[in-house]
Amino acid sequence: MDMNTVSRSADQAASRHARNIVQRTFRNYTGSLRLQLWDGETLDVGLNQPAVTVTFRRPDVFRNLVLHRDPFALAEAYFAGNVDVDGDIYALLSQKEHLRSLRLPVMECLPVLVAAIRIKNERQPHHDGARSMRWRASLPSLLSRKPSRAINRDAIAFHYDVSNEFYQLWLDREMVYSCAYFEQADNSLEQAQQDKLDLICRKLHLRPGERLLDIGCGWGALICWAAIHYDIIAHGITLSHQQYEYAQHKIRSLGLAGRVTVEMQDYRDLPHEPIYDKAASIGMFEHVGLRNLPAYFQVVHRVLKPGGLFLNHGITNDSEGWSKTVGTKFMQRYVFPDGELDTVSNIQREMERASFEILDVEGLRQHYALTLRHWVTRLDNRRQEAIRHVSESTLRVWRLYMAACALQFEQGGVGIYQILAAKRRNGPVPVPLTRRGLYIPPTAGSEGSQ
Repeated sequence: MDMNTVSRSADQAASRHARNIVQRTFRNYTGSLRLQLWDGETLDVGLNQPAVTVTFRRPDVFRNLVLHRDPFALAEAYFAGNVDVDGDIYALLSQKEHLRSLRLPVMECLPVLVAAIRIKNERQPHHDGARSMRWRASLPSLLSRKPSRAINRDAIAFHYDVSNEFYQLWLDREMVYSCAYFEQADNSLEQAQQDKLDLICRKLHLRPGERLLDIGCGWGALICWAAIHYDIIAHGITLSHQQYEYAQHKIRSLGLAGRVTVEMQDYRDLPHEPIYDKAASIGMFEHVGLRNLPAYFQVVHRVLKPGGLFLNHGITNDSEGWSKTVGTKFMQRYVFPDGELDTVSNIQREMERASFEILDVEGLRQHYALTLRHWVTRLDNRRQEAIRHVSESTLRVWRLYMAACALQFEQGGVGIYQILAAKRRNGPVPVPLTRRGLYIPPTAGSEGSQ
């Protein structure tokens, strides 16, 4: 008997055991799912026509999932290409609670475990993602270190220095990697991101000649937009070398040298003098760490002139603190090694303790859900181009992460808020009495002429 015959026989036996496990485990499943095994056999489970197919390329991956019920093992198998997800990935992710709740009667557990143990894997691995998973080597050292300048720098590089070309494939033209602002739900991502940049400028009530600081300026979208449309002087800081290089090139290409500058700098190293009229932090403070929030807000307060405005735009959690859950572990292990979130009320409390006066708070949760769905669609549409810039495993990490986040924002597990605050001073704050002007964009040149 040749080796191919032996391998086919092993595959068939493994498939038989897997089919037995699926039939027992999913007997009362109320979702809908199609499972495809390594030999091509498909098994439909649940009540309705499946919108998504999960394909197991290797018997041992299926066996280990049954034996250990480890969601991270399944995620890593997907990243490595040993599990594929075809069809509507949101349909799969939305069923996670159904899948977690699957339980067998005690008398049924033993037969399932025996069947799982009998699943053999005689073939060579379909993929070995270990070499290409960049986070395998870097994450243990990152996660074991205490928060510091070094870990913030390394964590930012881990996430943002993947490849500028990769991000360009699915971000908008301005390269904004934060929640867009949809005046209408069917607006394009390009329009929504420009509307978001302009909304920030209007909330900050920028006036010609003012100095704006952007903490965590990314690829330079806000500082360039504000300089062009509001005639201000802008300075951005970032810890990402690739973002720094991109922003420098953008500033030169737009003819903004002298009016817009960008620097590789930690926020803790900002000047001790109050030299800025306005400050913004868009999608950055999630990296600060909860224990560092007081120092972070104190630094922003320090660099602002009395009465200066500060807009903090960032993601929040629906529960206090940063407890360890499957979701938080996933984010820190694969995406944001230094990411920590808290409730919007706790964020405001820390701002007030730093002597900021809260002026305005706006929730944008639904806007971020729309943004993330745009990003996933754009990434899927340019998949082949993307894998010329990053590994297949990196692409899968981003796809799963963004799709899961979209559902989290839709379901309310996380939120995102723009908090406008002023550095306290005696007397009135320099903002209009009503919010009307925030939602009536100025006519061309009117904002800069006031």
